[in-house]
Order: sequence, then C-alpha cells, then structure tokens
Amino acid sequence: MNKKYLMLAGSLFFASFAIQSCLDYDDPGSELGESSVQTDTNRYVGNVDSIPYLNQATPEAVDSALTTLETYFQQALAGQYNIRGGKEGGLPAAHAYQRQYCLGPDLYAQYFTVPHKDFMYGTLTSTYNVSAEFNNGPLGAYTMAKNAIMPLLNHPLIDSIPEMKAINLLYYCVIAQEQADLSGPYTYLEDKKNSETPEEYNDVKTIYYGIVDNLNTIVACLEHFETRPDWYKEKIQGAMASYCQTSRGMLMGDFSMSSYIKLANSLKLRMAMHIVKVEPETAKIWAEEAVASGVVESADDQQGIFPIISGFNHPIVDIANSWNDLRMSASFESLLMSLDHPYTKYLFMANSNDIQNKKTGETMPAGTRICGIRSGTLVGDGQTYALNKRQAYSTFSTEIISSTQCPTYFLKWAEVDFLRAEGALRGWDMGGTAQFFYERGIENAYIEDPMIGSQYSAYVNEYMTLEKAVEYVSVDPMGDGPDWPSTTTIGVKWNEGDDNEIKLEKIITQKYIALFPLSTEAWAEMRRTGYPKLFPVLNPDDGDGSLEEGEIIRRIPWVPTDPVAMGMVEASGVPALGGPDEQATRLWWDVDAPNF
Repeated sequence: MNKKYLMLAGSLFFASFAIQSCLDYDDPGSELGESSVQTDTNRYVGNVDSIPYLNQATPEAVDSALTTLETYFQQALAGQYNIRGGKEGGLPAAHAYQRQYCLGPDLYAQYFTVPHKDFMYGTLTSTYNVSAEFNNGPLGAYTMAKNAIMPLLNHPLIDSIPEMKAINLLYYCVIAQEQADLSGPYTYLEDKKNSETPEEYNDVKTIYYGIVDNLNTIVACLEHFETRPDWYKEKIQGAMASYCQTSRGMLMGDFSMSSYIKLANSLKLRMAMHIVKVEPETAKIWAEEAVASGVVESADDQQGIFPIISGFNHPIVDIANSWNDLRMSASFESLLMSLDHPYTKYLFMANSNDIQNKKTGETMPAGTRICGIRSGTLVGDGQTYALNKRQAYSTFSTEIISSTQCPTYFLKWAEVDFLRAEGALRGWDMGGTAQFFYERGIENAYIEDPMIGSQYSAYVNEYMTLEKAVEYVSVDPMGDGPDWPSTTTIGVKWNEGDDNEIKLEKIITQKYIALFPLSTEAWAEMRRTGYPKLFPVLNPDDGDGSLEEGEIIRRIPWVPTDPVAMGMVEASGVPALGGPDEQATRLWWDVDAPNF
C-alpha cells in the first residue's frame, strides 16, 4: 500500500469528523423539507447546467474559489455519504441506511424481509404495507444529498473550478436518477435552482433527459482537464483528494478524471436500458454513445463509499444482526439454491436456532439449512428469538460482510457488463458479444471489496457451468403456507442456441444477484423486465389497495401528510405522474409490453 494511499486514507477519517460540526440535517424519515446547509445569508441561484470548462481562471482566482468554498465542499462531501445511507455529515450508518433501503426497496426487490412489525417510529406489518412513517425514508435520502450539494453547485465561484462543479453535479445525477425511479416525478428543475420552496413536479422523462444532458456536459468538462496547465491540475487534484472520496482509482493513487468519466457514462448506459421499451431509438443512441465514450471496465473504475478507505462497516451488519430487523426472503433463498450459487456456500447462513413447525410440532434444529421468510408474510412482534421464532431464519454472515469490507457502490462493474450484455443482445454496438459481457459480469459479481479478495472466486468457475436449474422446494420451517417449488428454471451457462427471452432472463437474473444489496436498481430491473422470476408477494392488499394478487409494487407513493405537500402532489405531482398516487401506477419507462 503506497504512501499516497495511506496519507489520503488518513484524511478521510479527519474529513468525516470535520463535516459533523458543519451540518444540521433533517431526519431522512421526516417530511421532505429543506435542511439547514446554507453557510451564509445569501442563497445563491446559479446555472447548474452550465459548466464553463473552456475558460481558464488565474491562479489567484482558483485559490480564492478553493478557499471561499471550503465549507461548501465539506457539505457536498456529506452529500456523497447521503447517497448511500449517511446522515448529519456522517458516513453510511444503520439508522439512515435502514430508512433509505431496508424498510422499502430491500423488501420490494425481495432480497430481505422484516421479521417483526413494530419500530419506535412506526409499524410495518408486511412487505407492501404503506406507512407514512417509512415511505419518506428512501425519498429523504435524495433531499439530504440535494441540500448538501446544491449550495456548492449554485455558488458563483464554482465556475472558476469547473471540474469540481462537474464532479459534484455527477453525484447529484446519481441520486437524482435513483429518486426518479422510486416514486416518479419530483421538483427536479427547481431543486437545481436551489429553491427554498419548490412547487412544480417535473415528469420522469424531463428528469431523465435533464440528467443525460448533464452527464454529457460533465464528460466533456472532465475530458478537457487533460489540456489544463500543470499548476491548475495540481490544485484541482488536491481538492479532489480532500472532497471527492468516491473513486477507488483515485484512492489507490490514480488522480485522473478517468473513473468519474466512466461513472457518468455508465450511469447514462443504465438510464438508456431503463427506457428501452418506451423510447427504443433513444435508448440505443444513449447506450452506444456511453460505451464509445468509456464505461466502467475494471474494479478500480468503480465508485461508491468504500469501508476499506473511509473506516466504517456496511450498515446492513447492524441492521440485520444487531437490531434483528432483516432476514433473507424465501424468494432469494429459492433463487440462490436453484442455481447452486456461491453465496449459498459461504455468505448466507443456515437457521441460527431451533424452529418448531406450528402444524406438525416437529423441530428443525439450528444450523440445518438456509431458510427465508416469504415476502408479504404478516409478521408479528419481537426483535428477539425468545419472542419471535422468525428471528432464527437465515441472514448473511456478519463476519464475511465485515472482514471483507463490502462497499456501498454507486454503480458496480458487474452491472455495467450485464448492461452491455443486454445491449449486445439487442443488436447494439457494445464493444463485444453478449456472452463475453455476461460471463465477465458473473466473474466479478461478488459483494466483497476487490482488494480483500473473496471466497466467491473458488466457486464461480463451476457455477458458470450449470446448464439447468437444480430442483428446489422452499419449505417454511414454521409451517406457514404450503411448500413453494422454485420459479427458477434457467441455468447459468450461456447457450447461444437459447432464444432472446431466455438469454435476457439469464442476464437479468445474474445482474439481480450481482447488485445485491443495491435494491433500488434491482427493483427497477424487476419492474422493467419481469426478471428474475420470484414468488408472488403475499397479502398485497395490505398495501394501498391498488395491487392485485401476483402483481409487484411499481412505485413508492408519496403519501404526503401536511397541507402544502398534499397540495403540490394534487396540483402537479399526479398530472406529471400520469396516474393516481398509488403503488400500482407505472412510471414513464415502466411499460407493460414484451421485452422484445
């Protein structure tokens, strides 16, 4: 490990503590109001979409900008953490992460279930239960990140250092895209103007096109950086080292713009695939442009918040195994077992304690097998095994997640390869064949940090030879409901003779596993493609009444509670959505049509 890496790693610990004293954020589960991040009496309103990268500021102007904007940069650094479960200037941690993912998208993607219903701040009776206390959690993460980043992007001095503007705008694009995919329309255009009182919801198409326009400008700016004088490069790279701590390549000694360019292009590729049913021609153009410009191609190209650098543990460790608030879903159990996936060998554990069948009285001893809870089960009370025997169901190995320092990625290399595999399947120019990207995606799909190494590599070669699914039946050890034969019929091995629908199912199924635990994107792909095939969620009528048996949730309702928010939803939110504020309403890109 080189000296530059060690110095930078030390600076990350200092920065995470320094930010704490500068910020005052709203709870991510509260109403989506503004947070107190402004540092002076002026609320600047600039042109976020404009990045004047062809101009060259003087050394004095650059120094002045870097000095004056120091607190703004610290706030924006907190915004990076907000994207993946940070709160109040801190690194990703259990409380905010749980609000953002575990009580919503993690359940909708069917990675996890919540084994009990009662929390200090609300009740969650089953997977699709609509809760005003919980719905704002995923949406509040956007609000915190936006409030942290927008003051910097709107400050007039940021135009003197356009690369810093471009990188922070890129962070905003990451969370803005995810926000659009959670509930649909929001006040995107007014948010970018740093508005204190936004009123007008923008439709998802407007948001998507706005983000892609920004990504194109960001890439152009960062590519131009190589033409800058050396004195300027040194100052900008110094600022990046202190305030842009998401690039694995930079943190390992690469201070170029390469991984930021690749993140921008890879995000564009993700968005291209999202819209393939609603605007196929545009999707092809965006995707081919992204790949031609350069997407993530290695482990060190990846961006996110990395425990190995920043010194934290993945929040799901505490949520699942200290708080007992997450257990494996039966759908994920069935999928992994049907494919004999490497994670069944070392990542997910068998039942932690005895479980008695309520019907037969038979007891399944601790450590017998991996067993998940069926999504949608009407769970009861109790965060301890003594009160709630569902606490004995399977979860992941705390030791594996902790010791291998699993990152919280913005966008993972394996995801990009699966996107390119699907693009090639559709006849797009992705720089290679569908089989090549599919197989490379599987090879690099592990959850662990690339630097640490993974047990996954010991199993993956054999895994990729599986020609058809293993026969598997999910049996609930408590006897709730009948046995559930697996819905997975495909294998893993690529077969050029398969039709396009089977190939797509293989690609999306492997992407779904590779994304774990990034449930926001996994859920988006489930809505777009219908894959992977999972068990129907039980008790959909425990939601808002809009879902029929066998349907999956299409969006998170806004469920506003104050009169102002209710008025905004009624006046512009619902018209921009194009349907009622319900779980069953599809987003712009979520088209009910064949995949081909």
